[in-house]
Amino acid sequence: MTRVLFVCLGNICRSPTAEGVFQRSLDRAGLSKRVSIDSCGVGDWHVGKAPDARAQAAALRRGVDISHLRARQLNASDFLEFDYVLGMDRENLAAMQLLKPADSQAKVGLFLAYAGLPDTDVPDPYYGGESGFEQVLDMIEQASAGLIEELTRGR
Repeated sequence: MTRVLFVCLGNICRSPTAEGVFQRSLDRAGLSKRVSIDSCGVGDWHVGKAPDARAQAAALRRGVDISHLRARQLNASDFLEFDYVLGMDRENLAAMQLLKPADSQAKVGLFLAYAGLPDTDVPDPYYGGESGFEQVLDMIEQASAGLIEELTRGR
């Protein structure tokens, strides 16, 4: 079983969106029994809370329900339990690298590296408008397809 963890700042916008969209991608590719996923945030501000209502609404418009997800904080043991620990932006990645144990074998990097996009940061839509959530979904869908491709090659 391959394990993938998506990481953003507070685990209420980008990483739960990535978890929901990637789960749908796994289901469509017939990989849900081979890959398990989770999401978390580097900060603890929203632990136990549902995803942002705007993120939920945007995802639902695309047929992805993330309302059941609850925020949690990244911890050092995640780097030992997951095969991929993927951040949404460079600030997340820097915080992840500080927490990563030396003996971790996890692939740690940026999720958008799998999208083939020139900018590797998923912008945080929290302080913006509705269009920001749509842009995040577009990027996450593209990166999900690329990650599915990588996981399928390793089959």
